[in-house]
Amino acid sequence: MTAHELAPSPPALARRAFVEQIMGLPVSVHVRAADTRPPEVETAVANAFAHLRRADRVFSTWRADSDLMRLRRGELGVGQTHPWLADVIELCIEAEELTGGRFSAWYEKRDSRRLFDPTGLVKGWAVVGAAAYLDEVPGISYCLNAGGDLLVGVGRGMADRAPTWRVGVEDPRGRSRIAAVLPLTSGAVATSGTSARGHHILDPRTAKPVERPGSATVQGPDLMWADIWATAAFVDLEGTRARMAEAAPDYLVLAL
Repeated sequence: MTAHELAPSPPALARRAFVEQIMGLPVSVHVRAADTRPPEVETAVANAFAHLRRADRVFSTWRADSDLMRLRRGELGVGQTHPWLADVIELCIEAEELTGGRFSAWYEKRDSRRLFDPTGLVKGWAVVGAAAYLDEVPGISYCLNAGGDLLVGVGRGMADRAPTWRVGVEDPRGRSRIAAVLPLTSGAVATSGTSARGHHILDPRTAKPVERPGSATVQGPDLMWADIWATAAFVDLEGTRARMAEAAPDYLVLAL
């Protein structure tokens, strides 16, 4: 009998799921651990959901009292809003520069006014912030799913024994089918396309919707940037691939 055969099998991990509706999306946290019942797990998940609700209060385009909507109406200046808004504006500028304008939070309206809408960046940014609470829980692995964009990570003491999560990528031409499976122990997967919400993605360079079918999925270390690159790739696949090769080589794009 070999030494490998004598080695004990790793303990089976229990799994627990939490789901809330936030930002108009189903947001789920799946936790895997030897024991998923300690109060630290529930506290971290509650804090993660609370972080996302705070982000919604600041950035929602559906709440008239959000900081973003009050800024749009001219009721507040940037310096009078939550500090998160100034941070996100800087990130939106950086994202537009890195993608060569294929991603933008500024859109021209019919009256030629520029409209600021950071929605395409905020969700991933907020999820990364929410996941920081889960990172502090010892002995867990987690998957945080916000409307189909996922962040996988581990708590303290799990970096060298993280389980693998199998992330299915939906076939945009038949949403009941899985087109690819991406194994993750940590990192993010984000998808942009038209199969779920129709032609809602604008090409910032033309201010017109991208009307082609299909999707672009990006896998990488950070969900905010995976989401940005996925949007840019759906707008212009080849141009974005060239940009990613130079500016974000740790990110991979799957076009369907």
